[in-house]
Amino acid sequence: MEAVPARVRAYVSCVVLGALCCLLPLPGLRTPWWAVALLAAVYAGCEHVVRRRLGGTFYPVLLAGAFLLPPPAAALVPLPGALLSHVDQRPRALRRVWRAAELALAVWGAGSVHWALGGRDAVVGCDFPYALLPCAAAVLAFCGVLALLDGGILAVADRVPVRRAWRGLLARSLAPIGVHGLAGLMMAVLWRSPYGPVAALLVLLPMCVSWWVFAQYHRERAAHQATIRALVQAVDIKDGYTRGHSERVGQASVLIARELGMDDERVEVLRFAGILHDVGKLGVPTRLLRKDGPLTPEERRIIELHPEYGHEMVRGISFLGEARAAILHHHERIDGSGYPYGLAGAQIPESARVVAVADAFDAMTSTRSYSRARPVDTALAELRRCAGRQFDAGVVEALVRALARDGWHPTVTADSPPGPPAPDLPGSERQSAGRAAR
Repeated sequence: MEAVPARVRAYVSCVVLGALCCLLPLPGLRTPWWAVALLAAVYAGCEHVVRRRLGGTFYPVLLAGAFLLPPPAAALVPLPGALLSHVDQRPRALRRVWRAAELALAVWGAGSVHWALGGRDAVVGCDFPYALLPCAAAVLAFCGVLALLDGGILAVADRVPVRRAWRGLLARSLAPIGVHGLAGLMMAVLWRSPYGPVAALLVLLPMCVSWWVFAQYHRERAAHQATIRALVQAVDIKDGYTRGHSERVGQASVLIARELGMDDERVEVLRFAGILHDVGKLGVPTRLLRKDGPLTPEERRIIELHPEYGHEMVRGISFLGEARAAILHHHERIDGSGYPYGLAGAQIPESARVVAVADAFDAMTSTRSYSRARPVDTALAELRRCAGRQFDAGVVEALVRALARDGWHPTVTADSPPGPPAPDLPGSERQSAGRAAR
């Protein structure tokens, strides 16, 4: 267990002990071992294909086991697949043991609920629609156990605040695992029918096809993200003094969005908005971005076009959603003196108000060619001073609360040295948060 903190080892050990306790009644049960072995082998094969080829986890076989077998026997089904699964990150052995114990507990919980509600008799007697009730309860139990354990490992291993560790885990898992639960129920019903296990296994074919389609969607999304990364790298090269700035603004935007209670989908959109907020600089002449000295009014007007350039550049990326509005309006000010359209107050989209604060915060806490980085507390005090005039006061306070709880430890992948300085944009004050308007 290389470099694994003691608290993590203790947590994993407790989960493993819990899984072993679920298996204790096995010697006294009349268990169809051939069915356990067949389901375990099928799950191991599916898990290998799905994780190595498509990405993700394949639950229908596990839930079919929960619907067909006594709970302690069902808890055996995931063990071979989890213990033999491919793991990229170290320590591999600990990660395999953790996954095996977690799934064993989840399947045992689902099986216990299903049997307690009479699900076994409903499956054997093909009692529909009643069979759907214990199935739904079992899926809920399965999701609940996984969410509980995953949230715990986040809190223990990564020291994620407890309030955030479990946020959204259960809700995000219900829909996809619910689909797997229906497939598992179909397997269980066919297994108990005159057609037998062979017919039950045929249910996996359409599931594998749908999973492949789902994986293709994620590959397409990954390609979009690679495109976004390329755009940001191009901005970093062109406007080198802000290298890494876009990534940090994305991270600060995430902190604010979470503190404001946004759901995970919007948080992700705000991350993209922060990363891409300056992509329009690709349309600004490099000589202006790197000019050493004051800008003429005409040069300022040219640079002020960069939000509109950025908005046009990302117009065709559909999944960005409201990030496009943030890119267009992140230089608007609450008092209406910003650009490009002079929007004021609530006219400014919330996403743009979030990115504006994140942008200003990073500008003040980063070392530039013309100024040293300010301490976080000093930057927050400056943001508060400008709240209500330049920035949304509620967004500023959300950042203050988030940093008080989590601190500021940005991770930036850019590693090239900064280039020449870029000039300030209109409305900025050389010693204030207005410097973020660049």
